[in-house]
Amino acid sequence: MIDFRLGEEHQALRDTVARFARDVVAPVIGDLYERGEFPYDIVAGMGKMGLFGLPFPEEHGGMGGDYFALCLALEELARVDSSVAITLEAGVSLGAMPIFRFGSEDQKREWLPRLCSGVRLAGFGLTEAGGGSDVPGGMRTTARLEDGHWVINGSKSFITNAGTDITSFVTVAALTGDREISTIIVPSGTPGFTVGQKYSKVGWSASDTRELSFEDVRVPEANLVGPRGRGYAQFLQTLDEGRVAIAALSVGLAQGCVDECLRYVGERAAFGHAIGEYQAIQFKIADMETRTHTARLAYYGAAAKMLAGERFKRDAAIAKLVASNAAMDNARDATQIFGGYGFMNEYPVGRFYRDAKILEVGEGTSEVQRIIIARELGLPA
Repeated sequence: MIDFRLGEEHQALRDTVARFARDVVAPVIGDLYERGEFPYDIVAGMGKMGLFGLPFPEEHGGMGGDYFALCLALEELARVDSSVAITLEAGVSLGAMPIFRFGSEDQKREWLPRLCSGVRLAGFGLTEAGGGSDVPGGMRTTARLEDGHWVINGSKSFITNAGTDITSFVTVAALTGDREISTIIVPSGTPGFTVGQKYSKVGWSASDTRELSFEDVRVPEANLVGPRGRGYAQFLQTLDEGRVAIAALSVGLAQGCVDECLRYVGERAAFGHAIGEYQAIQFKIADMETRTHTARLAYYGAAAKMLAGERFKRDAAIAKLVASNAAMDNARDATQIFGGYGFMNEYPVGRFYRDAKILEVGEGTSEVQRIIIARELGLPA
């Protein structure tokens, strides 16, 4: 019989992160969000808790846990704020994980301990302004070998954790030959590597997102991550795993909407009654909880297959699609329940509404998820 109950260690982790989100994140994140300020103190706190090292072995400075543990942490953080959650998600699955999965032993020894501790962050340089979902067709960034160094030219867009004071490097995908994509570590501060100003974003306002440019950037040949020409395959695997994490984050936002509505409908009165007494409101919240529960089961299932070493591409796409839809729908319904107050940034649902839309876009749009699911079912490409 299938058992979806959490084991003792996973439940303890979930409870610990939930307390941290409630006691440390919630009191300050609204102000940081409105100022567009990166939450350095919160990140430091997450680092001390070991959250950035959750899925990595102890030999690399990690906690010896698994990817599902990371997903549980992301869900609990996103119940309060998604800027904090995406900073953790990108720092682990997009920043550190490619080094762990594909890097050399020297690269792991050099970079992973600090990334696992949360003292340093890393970015994932894939997306380009003219490419979007068409990564191989739209890539223009190039890298050529010259005197034992890679010389990189090009630009990247929408890169998370790329320009903080604690960013160590960005792993950059670049054309190293005809239709050949490789990935290369570019440390922060390398001459010719320019980090742009923070984007003015609709949501995720307390996270760091930048445009990057590379003008004759020279890094050692040894900064190549994995075999030459395997960069696209590496990032496809990274994105499959990342979609499970984004699904967990989406579930957290969806659950946060339910949490806030349950509190609000007991306090807000209209026409002589608490609005939670009206069936129309009850049905709306029931639908919100149903979406959240369904999406949680989807990401639990995808994570289970991942950890079992089974093929999980379809399951990850389903989880990401279902969960991001749930987050967007719940944010819209929560805003409707809150009425005018839902349009005010001082209320969490205002942040949730602003944050939800990107979940249907980032790490593979909903349209891309449907393409993946169709291909996994054997439908023609």
